[in-house]
Amino acid sequence: MSEETWLARAVELATANVADGGGPFGAVIVRGGAIVAEGQNRVTRDLDPTAHAEVLAIRAACTALGTFDLAGCVLYTSCEPCPLCVSASLWARLDRVAYAADRDDAARGGFDDRAFYELFDRPRSEWSMEVGQVRLAGSAAPFDAWLAHEGRTAY
Repeated sequence: MSEETWLARAVELATANVADGGGPFGAVIVRGGAIVAEGQNRVTRDLDPTAHAEVLAIRAACTALGTFDLAGCVLYTSCEPCPLCVSASLWARLDRVAYAADRDDAARGGFDDRAFYELFDRPRSEWSMEVGQVRLAGSAAPFDAWLAHEGRTAY
C-alpha cells in the first residue's frame, strides 16, 4: 500500500471523529506494510488534553507490539503534528512522520499551534506559565537509584 493510502485512512479517521463529536484529527501507525494501531483525537471526550490522535496511536502501537520503542514504524497523521505530538513521536523513536493537512489548515479550523511553536523560541522568563526549578536536597536521588539499579531497562 502507498503512503497516500495510509494518509487517506488517517483523514478518514479524523473526519469520522468529527461526526462522533471529537476533534478533527486521526492517526495511523504502520510497520511492514500493515496497520499496527490507529488513534483519533479524544481530548474533549476523555477530558484529557494529551489525548491527541497521534499520542493515542502511539500508546496503542506500543501496547500492540509490547514495546516502548517504535523503531521500524511510520506515523501517518491527518494533520501536521503539534509540538506535543512531535515530541511523543521522537520519544517513541518512530522512523518517520507523514502528515496530510498542515498547521495553516489547522489554524483555519480553530486549532492554531503557532503560539506553542513561537513560545519555544522565547526565553522561559517570557512565558505566560512559569516553569522553573526548585532544587531540593536529594533532587537527583531518583537518577542515582536508576543508575544503581542493575535491572533497569535502558531507553
